[in-house]
Amino acid sequence: MTRAELIHQIKTKRSFLCVGLDTDLTKIPEHLLDDEDPIYSFNKAIIDATADLCVAYKPNIAFYECYGIKGWQSLQKTWAALPKDCFSIADAKRGDIGNTSGRYAMAFFDEKTSGLGFDSITIAPYMGKDSVTPFLDFNDKWAIVLALTSNEGSLDFQNFENKEGLQLFEQVIDKVNTWGTPDNLMYVVGATRGEGFIKIREHAPDHFLLVPGVGAQGGSLEDVCKFGMNKDCGLLVNSTRGIIYASKGRDFAERAREEALILQKEMEVELLKAGIIS
Repeated sequence: MTRAELIHQIKTKRSFLCVGLDTDLTKIPEHLLDDEDPIYSFNKAIIDATADLCVAYKPNIAFYECYGIKGWQSLQKTWAALPKDCFSIADAKRGDIGNTSGRYAMAFFDEKTSGLGFDSITIAPYMGKDSVTPFLDFNDKWAIVLALTSNEGSLDFQNFENKEGLQLFEQVIDKVNTWGTPDNLMYVVGATRGEGFIKIREHAPDHFLLVPGVGAQGGSLEDVCKFGMNKDCGLLVNSTRGIIYASKGRDFAERAREEALILQKEMEVELLKAGIIS
């Protein structure tokens, strides 16, 4: 999906919601566990219930890989079930170099080879340019690079300052910006970072930001939009637990839709306030 197509979907659906598909067999409704593929059954119901309210889906690959070949097959079927008007994110956080990164790119981008054709993948940039650029060699595919996360351990490295006073996450963004463009690069920024978005936008004014942490993790959508939204919206705000685990009963899909609708309506207000839609 191109940048223009993504922006069109945001304006059409009046939403910048990304639904995370971190599907855990210990948390899904018990009545699904007897299905041939419980993970896919759960995901398909969530997708069908929310597709008109969101612009992106983000399966966390670890929740599929841990089940071996069956989990990978569930992932393939889930990807195939995603609507073509929704941006697809492989939340894999890969971060190797050279030929290895090229193979990871094939695994998630080359449908003919792997049965998967995601629009994007999350990447850890610690190993430098050759851990990112192989993903940028694919047309209309995106690298979503970790920048300023909100996990407790993020303080171990991301806020280190150099002698010029630039924090490490700022240096990462400045360097990664030279490898691609706002048409194929995004950054991950945790929703609980609040005013950290101001610094992010100083270094990446035009890029899209993937923002986890709204909802169950305590991030404020209003603050994210206040400090992080740009003229094209420039945000994909992810919610996972608050939507997909809204109920463990047979009404799980209906409850997921209710929670997604609440967020979509809040996002519509923010888009109207910013003049992005009318």
